[in-house]
Amino acid sequence: MNYRSIADLDADIKRWLPALPRDIDLVVGVPRSGLLAGTILSLHLNVPLTDLDGFLESRVLATGARFDADPDGVPNRVLVLDDSVLTGSAMTEARARIDAATLPATTEIVFGAVYVSPQGKQHVDTYADVVAEPRVFGWNLMHHPGVVPKSCFDLDGVLCRDPTPKENDDGARYREFVSTVDPLVVPSKPIGWIVTARLEKYRPETEAWLARHGIEYGELIMLDLPDKETRQRLGAHAAYKAAVYNECDAVLFVESDHEQALEIARRTDRSVYSVEHDQMIRQDRLTVARRESQWHLKRFRSDPLGVLGRAGAYVTTRLARLSS
Repeated sequence: MNYRSIADLDADIKRWLPALPRDIDLVVGVPRSGLLAGTILSLHLNVPLTDLDGFLESRVLATGARFDADPDGVPNRVLVLDDSVLTGSAMTEARARIDAATLPATTEIVFGAVYVSPQGKQHVDTYADVVAEPRVFGWNLMHHPGVVPKSCFDLDGVLCRDPTPKENDDGARYREFVSTVDPLVVPSKPIGWIVTARLEKYRPETEAWLARHGIEYGELIMLDLPDKETRQRLGAHAAYKAAVYNECDAVLFVESDHEQALEIARRTDRSVYSVEHDQMIRQDRLTVARRESQWHLKRFRSDPLGVLGRAGAYVTTRLARLSS
């Protein structure tokens, strides 16, 4: 699963700036998520921003300090921007609307997207990066029509917050938490599988809470153990979730805890999204990291004093730079 976060979006836009056409006077975001990309880009360029309707109606949503246009206030070069182009349908519609409008002959329209699929490149004049399918972005992961129904979702820490130590008493306080906690997110599409380490005995309260908040799902899978003490003694949260993930045809596991996310990915060799670190964990990256760790361990075993000496020198140098 190829993933880009909002931080990635900003970083990729900044890397893209030197390759963009020069002297852009106006950024036009293609609703909805094109406005997110457009806002970031317009701030970096310090130029005005509008949406597609605003552009066609000569309205500007946000004005930058610079507006290089002709004396009549008409922008000379306009960048029509979307966050991503997959099949090109949204960009094709935007082109059609602009072609049908009466624009000054001096206005040049450039079509762009931060991310394009291999087949989407043909629909834009400029782009920052190619991101192939399967893919999902941080700004639509929880509502993606092609991903949410095919994913496993952890519950506590994803759909609602984790209980406090006081609430997590495996008794009356915990039942109160399960029944009354506010949701963190309500996905707009049905979740394929909710896979939680909550105990099976709390199913009635959990099902009632999900129904009350309009969270739809295909299957709710809970840990069938007698009590919290047994669950803690076994310490098999990640192993249990990985077993469920292995048995279903989900394309993604959304996990709240980063260490559990790493373990689930290791056990399944499949994509896991860590909510804690806003990171898509992929097994190929884990394999590279494991090889690097083994290489460092081998070096340490062959020359422990040398490795410790080099590590100490590195730390000393870094501390000296930070204090200077």
